[in-house]
Amino acid sequence: MTQDFLQGLLGDMMVVVFKLSIPLLVAGLGVGLVISVLQAVTQVQEMTLTFVPKVVVAAIVLMMMGPWMLNTLMAFTEQVWAHIPDMTASAS
Repeated sequence: MTQDFLQGLLGDMMVVVFKLSIPLLVAGLGVGLVISVLQAVTQVQEMTLTFVPKVVVAAIVLMMMGPWMLNTLMAFTEQVWAHIPDMTASAS
């Protein structure tokens, strides 16, 4: 197991993490921005008003993007499992 192999594995892991987290983060950011603008316009400052829509949108995004997220995670896991022999210390 070389340093280049570990850096490649770490890079692949970071790419998978970003790919899986971006849909939820963008949806939460969009909903938060819309709710913040509505709160500024109406001058209603209620904390639960921002929390509930974010949770609902996160659930909707997970239902819509869940299969893609699961397939991405499974592909990465299969890739890691396939490289386990490369990770073991060789005698030579």
